Amino acid sequence: MVEEKSKFQKDNVSQSVAKETNEESHACFGFHHHRPSIMHKEVEVETEFGNVHCTVMGVHKGNRPVIMTFHDIGLNHHSCFSPLFSHEDMQEILWHFVVCHVHAPGQHEGASSLPSLYPFPSMDQLSEALLQVLDHFRFQTVIGLGSGAGAYILTKFALNHPDKVEGLVLININVRAETLMNSVAHKLTGWIHALPDYVINHMFGKDEIQNNPDLIAMYRNHITHSVNQSNLAQFIKSYQNRRDLEIERPIPRGSSSARTLSCPALLVVGDGSPAVEAVVDCNAKLNPTKTTLLKMADCGGLPQVSQPGKLTEALKYFIQGMGHMPWASMTRLGHSRATSASGITCDSDLSHSQPAESQHSHAHIYASRESASDKTAEQNVTASSSRTELAC
Repeated sequence: MVEEKSKFQKDNVSQSVAKETNEESHACFGFHHHRPSIMHKEVEVETEFGNVHCTVMGVHKGNRPVIMTFHDIGLNHHSCFSPLFSHEDMQEILWHFVVCHVHAPGQHEGASSLPSLYPFPSMDQLSEALLQVLDHFRFQTVIGLGSGAGAYILTKFALNHPDKVEGLVLININVRAETLMNSVAHKLTGWIHALPDYVINHMFGKDEIQNNPDLIAMYRNHITHSVNQSNLAQFIKSYQNRRDLEIERPIPRGSSSARTLSCPALLVVGDGSPAVEAVVDCNAKLNPTKTTLLKMADCGGLPQVSQPGKLTEALKYFIQGMGHMPWASMTRLGHSRATSASGITCDSDLSHSQPAESQHSHAHIYASRESASDKTAEQNVTASSSRTELAC
């Protein structure tokens, strides 16, 4: 959480830095003072592609990046990320970073129908609107956290503005354009299936739809009653018309002209998600020295909802790898047991095993359900020149 006090607004920089350093030292050694609720505000940011509704939580401190989120189709920042950001283990992150939740035009709760003549922005235009959001709030850099369509938008933004993005956490990312077969199928079935059905099948796999009726009913109700259907239809159409991002994996010691992400990326997907194939495909296209694939076992289409604690822990490690929060407490993954391809075994702290420039490629973290025992998980790491698997 972020404390909003008038003294932080004064020009006495040394006093502010001393206060912040003292708080971080206390957190490092496990001393926690009472922390007030995070201040937040709702802002309509005017861009050349229409107004973008933003929810900003906290007060910006110094040159720290801002955590910027972008939701998937059929969702808003509450339904997409609330279980994650309200999780107790997430509060340590919120205390030190401002969070800016960005909504696509007309997708926030209570949104009125967009004007009939309003041209809903393309995915490319939505990504460019983020630059104007940063300028509006005077944010310098961001750590992007996106799901589905939001992950695509943040990835496009990072490709076009690499100096503005320090890292990306991408849930259910698909960097390819929609296939012709899927496009035709959607047009043929569009008259039969309602929008909620389309979104449900986009987010959840068949097994989860059959075996978790309560979760599906909750999200179906949200999509039907909390999201403006006309606006949602336009957002879905925009996502269906997305272009292939044409990302290429850099060739070692080869030309540096390959189009790829220059920042660290954490790709997240549940093993029961319909997006597994797309996420694995994206991972194969990115720089293996800067990319980690997190495949969560016993997890469906929304890891941030079904396993927020596990995802929070992974997020902490990811942020540490970028040089932030070195003192953060790690309560679930703790120490890992690493086994190399040569059979050498050693004990190591996972928080130091994946720095920004040496993150293992093709990493799969198989996480148990949140309801499982809180006993520290033993992780087996099997490494090779092209793949690392993490199991917990």
